[in-house]
Amino acid sequence: MKDKLFREILPRVSKPIRYTGNELNIIKKDWDKSRVKMVFAFPDVYEVGMSHIGGRILYGLINETTDHVLERCFAPWPDMEKIMREEGIPLYSLESYRPLTDFEVVGFSLQYELSATNILNMLDLAGIPVFSHQRTDEHPLILGGGPVAFNPEPFSDFFDLFMIGDGEEALPELLDEVERVRNLPRKEKLLRLAQMEGIYVPSLYKVTYNSDGCLSSMEPVHPDVPGRVRKRIVADLDTAYYPDKPILPYMTVVHDRAVLEVMRGCQRGCRFCHAGMVYRPVRERSLETLRRQARAQLGNTGYEEISLASLSTLDYTGVHPLVKGLVEEHGAQGVGVALPSLRVDAFSIDLANEVQKVRKTTLTLAPEAGTQRLRDVINKNVSEQQLFEAVEAAFKSGWLSIKLYFMIGLPTETEEDLDGILNLLQEVKRIGDQYSPRPVEVRASIACFVPKAHTPFQWQPQDSIEVLQQKINYMTRRRRKGIKLSFHDSRVSYLEGLIARGDRRLGQVIYKAWQNGAVFDGWSEYFHFEYWQKALAEAGIDPDFYVTRPRSYEELLPWDFIDSGISKAFLRHENEKALRGETTLDCRLEDCTGCGVCPSFEVEVDLRGEIAGAH
Repeated sequence: MKDKLFREILPRVSKPIRYTGNELNIIKKDWDKSRVKMVFAFPDVYEVGMSHIGGRILYGLINETTDHVLERCFAPWPDMEKIMREEGIPLYSLESYRPLTDFEVVGFSLQYELSATNILNMLDLAGIPVFSHQRTDEHPLILGGGPVAFNPEPFSDFFDLFMIGDGEEALPELLDEVERVRNLPRKEKLLRLAQMEGIYVPSLYKVTYNSDGCLSSMEPVHPDVPGRVRKRIVADLDTAYYPDKPILPYMTVVHDRAVLEVMRGCQRGCRFCHAGMVYRPVRERSLETLRRQARAQLGNTGYEEISLASLSTLDYTGVHPLVKGLVEEHGAQGVGVALPSLRVDAFSIDLANEVQKVRKTTLTLAPEAGTQRLRDVINKNVSEQQLFEAVEAAFKSGWLSIKLYFMIGLPTETEEDLDGILNLLQEVKRIGDQYSPRPVEVRASIACFVPKAHTPFQWQPQDSIEVLQQKINYMTRRRRKGIKLSFHDSRVSYLEGLIARGDRRLGQVIYKAWQNGAVFDGWSEYFHFEYWQKALAEAGIDPDFYVTRPRSYEELLPWDFIDSGISKAFLRHENEKALRGETTLDCRLEDCTGCGVCPSFEVEVDLRGEIAGAH
């Protein structure tokens, strides 16, 4: 297959380097001597998947520290898929060019709800039945993980099992167990795997519904299967595996640089933020560890930029000495440091100036809402004054372009809040023009709010497409000169909301949408809303039941069986505080907020946010 691929197939597609493998730092293990063979399948194109930090970690972890093998596979772009189907070429791994059917485990990373149709497409291209009940002992086990797996139910028809939470300890344990149960029939194999902490096997649970369509019960069908699935966490991030020799792609990828994961989790408590809830508790890496990892990655890749990754990088307690040290140690070699979107305060600007002394690129800030009232509702603890002071400091320091992130459709939002975004942007532009020698660029990226599972807003309704479009039109008509507005597609957000809080019945919708032609739904050039509309009609599903319907506190939610460590009582309390416009302070600066995650996982967080250790 390899010869045919390189000689006849790849010259006919765009970006053939996506499909060749053989990059610098690739790991090719002896197939026959390896124990369990797994492929890490990312349901998007190569350049997106190769930017994913979790994939980098798991790839190095399994291949460097175990006797198992982990190879990679990505979704082929439609031009490559067409030729693969015409030529009968199955989906293959980039390390050994083996078809996915040669592996014992195929693990999909679920980063985005609308990757669902790509997953089905990849399974079909691999010659693996898309429905789990159609697979036999000869087929690989199909595993799902990642943030979207915290509500796995819409995907449950297609997966044999899910891994909930951090994978650094869980995945090696799972592969060890897969080896032990290798010769058992598939159903017995899954029963054994379901008894591992953090593993969910959908086929071992029976779901019933009430006459009103709401979930009535979800019960395990075997006494050895847990009623609740507890997420896995790595308690000590500082000693956890992290790759020193990440694969260096031969093409530009989305995040084409060395990456340091400075911390995991976030304690800020934004009520809309899924990752901020499910990745708790906060865990940090030490300065010494991060400096060593930076040296190793730069030495093994030749990258000229280091990105500091986390949900809230400027909350890392050692961020200032880390940034200063990295600039001092590597700046002379032309290596820069990149920060993600910044907190809205002057300290952020000081740090941004530190890393961009030579060239001021675009500064990114995330106020999220246009009025203080609505920022209090979502618990975004920043004031307008802080924003204006930060912007003034940035423009005084020579920045010429600022990008701001907002959301529309937030709970309790009014027309006044939409005007607030426009007024805030106008004031940012006025401040910029006051201090800059030439007109500054002010851009706003405006997303549509999608309520997510395991957050305080999981009970809140989402705006309909029509209401969101009215708000977009309202803001577009009132846009000020010199300010650029870009809006997320309200139809995409609607589907994201459909899947984010869906149940098992959505499996048929996803399947029918894929059959209708849906693929790469996250890419505007391939998104066809009508494929999904037709699928919903064919499945007899009313999408508003999942999207725009408010939920009661008494309702059993499809994801309630997942134990994230955060109590439902805390989420309810936060939702009620939101409706009263009351804020909750950062638990690393004030008292414990009572979310429950630290006692649940037996970790202690001191006021600086450092894990003091397990009990």
